[in-house]
Amino acid sequence: MKLFGSSGIRGLVNVEVTPLLTQKVGAALASQFEGGAIIVGRDTRLSGKMLEAALTSGIASCGIVTGSLGIVPTPAVALLTREMGAEAGVAITASHNPPEYNGLKIFDTTGMAYTGKQQAELEETIEKEEFMTSSWSRVGRVEEIDGGRFYIDTLANAIGFMGERNIVCDLFNGATCTVAPEVFDELGCNATMLNAQPDGSFPAGNPEPNPESLTRLGRMVRETKASIGFGFDGDGDRMMAVDEKGSVPSPDRVLAAYARHVVAERGGGIIVTHVGASMSIEEAVESVGGSVIRTKVGDVHITEAMIANDAIFGGEPVGAWVHPEVHLCPDGILSALELMKALEEEGKTLSEMVADVPDYPTLRDKVPCPNKAKGRVMDGVSSSNSRGFTDVRNVTAVDGVRIELEDGWALIRPSGTEPVIRVTVEAREEKRAKELMESSRSLVESLLGGIV
Repeated sequence: MKLFGSSGIRGLVNVEVTPLLTQKVGAALASQFEGGAIIVGRDTRLSGKMLEAALTSGIASCGIVTGSLGIVPTPAVALLTREMGAEAGVAITASHNPPEYNGLKIFDTTGMAYTGKQQAELEETIEKEEFMTSSWSRVGRVEEIDGGRFYIDTLANAIGFMGERNIVCDLFNGATCTVAPEVFDELGCNATMLNAQPDGSFPAGNPEPNPESLTRLGRMVRETKASIGFGFDGDGDRMMAVDEKGSVPSPDRVLAAYARHVVAERGGGIIVTHVGASMSIEEAVESVGGSVIRTKVGDVHITEAMIANDAIFGGEPVGAWVHPEVHLCPDGILSALELMKALEEEGKTLSEMVADVPDYPTLRDKVPCPNKAKGRVMDGVSSSNSRGFTDVRNVTAVDGVRIELEDGWALIRPSGTEPVIRVTVEAREEKRAKELMESSRSLVESLLGGIV
């Protein structure tokens, strides 16, 4: 597909994501339905209102009503789409990207992100401009909806009263600014909020919680003697945790520990994650009687697999966790609340919860590869019978080629945005991880040498 990536449409504003394109997306989306409404929300980006105006004009041109939520987290858009029985929902966001980016993430009536098939059908309509425009007397309209309160109440009802505890949150001036303070206050938490003013220029830095950007949050956790800290990305569908010491534990370990808790609590069940997540997740989940299914990278693939396999939890190490008992969109605030609830039930701090989850060495690299050669290189990787590797247990081609070994794994996959082949390896020992990286690079380079 030309427009949709692993998380909707995303690109530079007025270069790749323009008002004209956005208007066509609105018209194409509305053309799928005969009447009804489409829910629209946005993050704090400066271009949000401009793109919302374009999107809603396209929707209205095809006779559909738009319910405008204003600035809300992306999971609120998904939740309200389902609860209000809307035909679809659109979050105008570029998630963790810098302020010059924006995009569109589309949800169906169940509150689940559009699948690849749905995206392809929509893209075809846009390309052919086969819009079902209405007559002048039947154009749609825009109605403003205050959906924040419903989202807050839904999360509060799902979790229950947490009791007094000191926590710190870094909102990165993103969409969670409109709801997070009230959510945590409603549940009894004494929450200190950093960068809690909505500001689409992101003065606190790119709204991407990672070990580097969470340094200030860790410092505040230590200074206030808080029990835990949370950082949320620009649209609030991702969460990263900081432990009581102000340190940022590996997100793979946090995901593994929480997944283990869910499986132990349910007495078994299926967990879904993607091909690039740590093998510690299998080890943790299988230790309490659960199993793991791996998918392509991207939360929509994880959600699809969760539904198909009746999974009890799914998530990506970047902090996009899906809790199907509440709704089908990754939800950063909900994940923070669920993690705190798990810690309370286990009677542990975050550092104690992840202490027995191994922090295996993981290496990442990329091999330059012309886009036109990617297909043939990956065909070669698939048919190489794992040349250069020993003790191969399994080879899968869910997303690239993942070679599973007795003491680690290697993932070789083409980049969707750069002329490179990406290589990720993990092993129990640093030396072995370096060996796997060398074998993986050598395999790709040898195949590339026979093509270019």
